[in-house]
Amino acid sequence: MDKILIIEDDKDIANLMAIHLKDMDFETEIAFDGKEGLLKALNKEYKIILLDVRLPGLDGFEVCKKIRSEKNQTPILMVTSKSEEIDKIIGLEIGADDYITKPFSIRELMARVKAIIRRSEIAKQSPATEADKEIKYEGLFINVPMRIVEVHGKRIELSPKEFDLLVFFASNPGKTYTRINLLNQLWGYEFEGYEHTVNTHINRLRSKIEKNLNEAEFILTTWGVGYKFREA
Repeated sequence: MDKILIIEDDKDIANLMAIHLKDMDFETEIAFDGKEGLLKALNKEYKIILLDVRLPGLDGFEVCKKIRSEKNQTPILMVTSKSEEIDKIIGLEIGADDYITKPFSIRELMARVKAIIRRSEIAKQSPATEADKEIKYEGLFINVPMRIVEVHGKRIELSPKEFDLLVFFASNPGKTYTRINLLNQLWGYEFEGYEHTVNTHINRLRSKIEKNLNEAEFILTTWGVGYKFREA
């Protein structure tokens, strides 16, 4: 049975998550502080990690950073406070795949978990062809299986979702995608009001790969519609 790790100091919330995940045929393990959660995350395999931001011992940001520093690409769903917008931005920047804000509905949580796992499985099962092992444009080089990005010869460090977003755009040059399109394609769900998740990722990605944000070289805005990658 596939395992999910819940790192959450609120025992009521953690146990509620565990009950509903068990109904989805997942086995769960719970850690009630950051240090215990990090130890479990680095020593066992999980389908996904549900990671609260506010944790005793070691906060969720530090746990996430340490997991990613070990090249562990287990999907991470950050659980943030509704009032702390900065938590969401920081979480995405340091390598979380997505976030959900408290209070959340169980239906939404389950949809997020299923979507993230589905996207992760698709990525693992999709065989790399000769064509998609490397993507090259003037000024941009992407080695897909090695997850390496270089812009004008300089190595750029991207979060897992930023990398996936860049590869998706670069693989479909000239095609415009709305925010809802991108939510469906890369996050695997459609929730009205969560388009800002896409905006945040694109803004972070642009800040890393574009020389001039006012004159984007790679990811262009289609005004009133969405975004597209420059045509080859």
